[in-house]
Amino acid sequence: MGIIGIDHVQIAMPPGEEDSARAFYADILGLREVPKPADMAKRGGCWFTGGGAQIHLGVEQGFVPAKKAHPALLVGDLAQFRARLAEAGVASSDGGALEGYVRADIHDPFGNRIELMQRLAD
Repeated sequence: MGIIGIDHVQIAMPPGEEDSARAFYADILGLREVPKPADMAKRGGCWFTGGGAQIHLGVEQGFVPAKKAHPALLVGDLAQFRARLAEAGVASSDGGALEGYVRADIHDPFGNRIELMQRLAD
């Protein structure tokens, strides 16, 4: 018995910014919002899923964006995805070299870092 995977990644967000989270994570990144369980919904925040990734945004009082800690999302075509992000006004920067991948970094509307990765063909 051991770890078999990651269920979700939680990212903090400021209170009252659920609409901004939906606009970014659903409308721009293309993730689908999933309902939070009733007992958790009263805390605010939103949950998203897509492509095997599950991202939970939780409200944090005294919010400070995560500049180093981050989720890394796999994309099929990084150049195409970055072009789509640019059209939506989302800036991206080249990620550092990592064998077998091309990478880029973006930030959500709250300043949290998100890494985008594309696997290179073997």
